[in-house]
Amino acid sequence: MRSKNPLSNPQVRSKLSGLFLRLLVYLGALITVGVLLFIVGYILIMGIPHITPELFELKYNSNNVSLMPALINTLFMTALSLAIAVPLGLCSAIYLVEYTGRGNKLVGFIRITAETLTGIPSIVYGLFGLLFFVTALGWRMSLIAGAFTLAIMILPIIMRTTEEALKAVPDTYREGSFGLGTGRLRTVFRILLPSAMPGILAGIILGIGRIVGESAALIYTAGSVPEIASGLFDSSRTLSVHMYVLASEGFHTDKTYATAVVLLIIVLLINTLSALVARKFAKGKES
Repeated sequence: MRSKNPLSNPQVRSKLSGLFLRLLVYLGALITVGVLLFIVGYILIMGIPHITPELFELKYNSNNVSLMPALINTLFMTALSLAIAVPLGLCSAIYLVEYTGRGNKLVGFIRITAETLTGIPSIVYGLFGLLFFVTALGWRMSLIAGAFTLAIMILPIIMRTTEEALKAVPDTYREGSFGLGTGRLRTVFRILLPSAMPGILAGIILGIGRIVGESAALIYTAGSVPEIASGLFDSSRTLSVHMYVLASEGFHTDKTYATAVVLLIIVLLINTLSALVARKFAKGKES
């Protein structure tokens, strides 16, 4: 009697394919985590021994190559870029979700445009900022020119994440608010935005990460002057530009790794703080 092939059973094939896909997912996650740990560990090993007090002096010179001016400029650049992009992104997402009808062709065009802008290389944004903000508007290479360029870069990210976060809020929230006689604007700011705040903060975190790690666009728009910007129209360099300049010069490679360690710590602190704020909003929503 001929033995029956187990693979001919649809249930067996389904279990085997599910097991295979699960192994692929685990393998991909393991490779991703491994690469991340390798990069972070390599930077920490190469950078921590070279972190010295001179690296945090307020004034930059060729001996200490202090990162403190770049660190302060990074904070200025991040705050100014978010001040420009976050209100525009929130208002745009609120309009697209709450004030336009579903199936609107204009909404579809705006979404496609935002997704296209997300994939444009940063060097293209830098050239645009150089031609428009620096040259056409006469802002020169300055803090404000770099901030507006970065705001344009992160605007699609904030807008799309806010839009998806608002869509995830159940319609019963809107119906309950309207049923109590609350207007649309009050419903948006008192009901919908607090409920969608974790998703909105996720988009802002992504925007901050792109601001802090950006160098190509800022070289063309903000410049690379290693001093603290005393005004919006002063040229300055951020930490990522500071790293690029030190690495390209080749004289202070050890300080480049030390700056990378500081940059990693800053990103970690920002992500941790944002996660705590998002958790607080989530607990407030549940209560």
